[in-house]
Amino acid sequence: MSITVWVAAVLAAVVLYPWYATVVKRRNRVAEALAGIDVQLTQRHDLIPNLLAIARKYMEHERGLLDDIASLRSKAASFGGTTDVAAAAGKFAAEEDLTAGLGRLFAVAENYPTLKSDGPMIEAQRGYQEVETNIAAARRFYNAAVGGLNNAIQIFPGPLLARLAGVEAPPPFFAATAAAREAVDAGRLLQ
Repeated sequence: MSITVWVAAVLAAVVLYPWYATVVKRRNRVAEALAGIDVQLTQRHDLIPNLLAIARKYMEHERGLLDDIASLRSKAASFGGTTDVAAAAGKFAAEEDLTAGLGRLFAVAENYPTLKSDGPMIEAQRGYQEVETNIAAARRFYNAAVGGLNNAIQIFPGPLLARLAGVEAPPPFFAATAAAREAVDAGRLLQ
């Protein structure tokens, strides 16, 4: 082998290794972001039984809704602890269903003045709101990590190095649901 081939091989290694390392680091950042989301979701899952117990006390004839939320919580919790990129899409869908169910619970709870003013329910709602704020922050971190990884594996020579490192594109970004994108009807809220 000529010296030119050796120089070209060493030069290619020197140029490609930092990109390879960047792809691996960004893959690990996405896994870290998924773990951060999982921590926040676990806190939410732990809070839900308390919310349901408090609500059951007042909303006996809304048992179907409460049972649905308990079922959605179980389904979402079954994904707990996974940082597997392939399983993350199912996890995200289950969490979105749970969020919608909890939104229905809080909407129905508004019709129960005694429940609305119950001290433990107020505290549980505050705790829930804090957890939701933390989940939103964790999702923003995840979106940033996914963006960085997608850039690293889509810009040449990233596709080649991603295959070499065994890195796949992560699930898509978190985005607002269709219901969240709808305009707020202030007139309806003021009735």
